[in-house]
Amino acid sequence: MAALTSLTGTMQIGATSVVTVLSIAMGSSPAFPAGDGVWRGGADIYSKICTYCHDAGVGPVIKGRQLPPATVTQVVRQGLIEMPAFPESFIDDKSLQDLAKYISQSAAPRK
Repeated sequence: MAALTSLTGTMQIGATSVVTVLSIAMGSSPAFPAGDGVWRGGADIYSKICTYCHDAGVGPVIKGRQLPPATVTQVVRQGLIEMPAFPESFIDDKSLQDLAKYISQSAAPRK
């Protein structure tokens, strides 16, 4: 769960809610698999979920760092600091492995 702080205190929200809120704020569709419920590989998942924070200066740059896939998987499932956890109900294990491999092998973003 991610915590959002408001004037009245802290509110816990799930990963799906975080992605939906970010998508609306950025003027795009919420991040969900294709119509058949299947993610289209690591690049598809990254572009629909990760890019909103990790390519926008909100979260750390994760491309081009050769992060071990096991580390990516652990952080995605458990969350870390401000990053919410993404449960298997949001991204299945096979798709998460594809994402972790994509991130691990990706080149650093161009500046």
